[in-house]
Amino acid sequence: MKKRILTGDTPSGKLHIGHYVGTLENRVKLQHEYETFILLANVHAYANDFRQAEKINKSVYEVFLDNLAVGIDPEVSTIYLESGVPETYELYSFFLTMVMLARAQRNPSVKEEIQYKKLNPSMGFIAYPILQAADILQFQTHLVPVGEDQLPVIEQTREIARDFNETFGETFVIPEAKVGRVARLVGTDGKLKMSKSGENAILLSENEETLRKKVMSIFTDPNRIHPTDPGRIEGNPLFIYHDAFNTNAAEVEDLKSRYTKGKVGDIEVKEKLFIALNSFLEPIREKRKYYEDHPKISKEILMEGTKKARKVVIETVEKFREKIGINKLIQ
Repeated sequence: MKKRILTGDTPSGKLHIGHYVGTLENRVKLQHEYETFILLANVHAYANDFRQAEKINKSVYEVFLDNLAVGIDPEVSTIYLESGVPETYELYSFFLTMVMLARAQRNPSVKEEIQYKKLNPSMGFIAYPILQAADILQFQTHLVPVGEDQLPVIEQTREIARDFNETFGETFVIPEAKVGRVARLVGTDGKLKMSKSGENAILLSENEETLRKKVMSIFTDPNRIHPTDPGRIEGNPLFIYHDAFNTNAAEVEDLKSRYTKGKVGDIEVKEKLFIALNSFLEPIREKRKYYEDHPKISKEILMEGTKKARKVVIETVEKFREKIGINKLIQ
């Protein structure tokens, strides 16, 4: 049997190019090598704000389309809705008893998100890595493609799996994380990362007009006042994006050389970046439109995927129940 992948997205907005280089690219590349399950983590999304139910439901569909658009093949990968697999919450509730409150609160991923989003966090938000552990371990997952910011979550998942196995015997596979070729893509405003909830992202579904506007507004070297001033390459979003998405390596090296010597303006660098990004996004737009135009096909993919995922999870949960003997008195 193939080893398994579990990866996915919290539906809090459309996906962007940072998601692509961080995790989507890996899941597309690896889907034929691994048995791949892709999670639409709608229950996770409520931990941000349970009052945003309508927005979450809409975002589920957008994120689903984004996955199909970048090349996830529903014939080989299983896309499923988290809320459609209720057995997950049985594992989650047990895992909650295994993690001390202090451990949950010091998870770096949780602390970073609270600070970045300026949250007054719910208990569900503090515990989201534990729900994520249930999402991962229920598939006996070997590999988890994630962004760099989620590495502490995977480590906590590994801790839970090891602790359970040591107590009740070998039950769960200990998963490994796999980070994309760009661990964390900076935002168009130069901030630490792109955000679905912010205004600093280039979406995978961006049309040409909006793409051009966003590219032309990208933050550059703030110390470069004139095109003849030598510019800084390191940390410059323009060149980070060129390195990530411009397949013309010679062109990128030429732009870098001229930029550092003050022989090219930001406009030319941005124009060539727009061309590169537009070429990258065009086939994604086309595939997305196909699924938008065929909603019955899309719904069937998600329904069948959720049924398949639940069947696999039930096998794991039955093994889990047997290990801890939770239902012995009523069997």
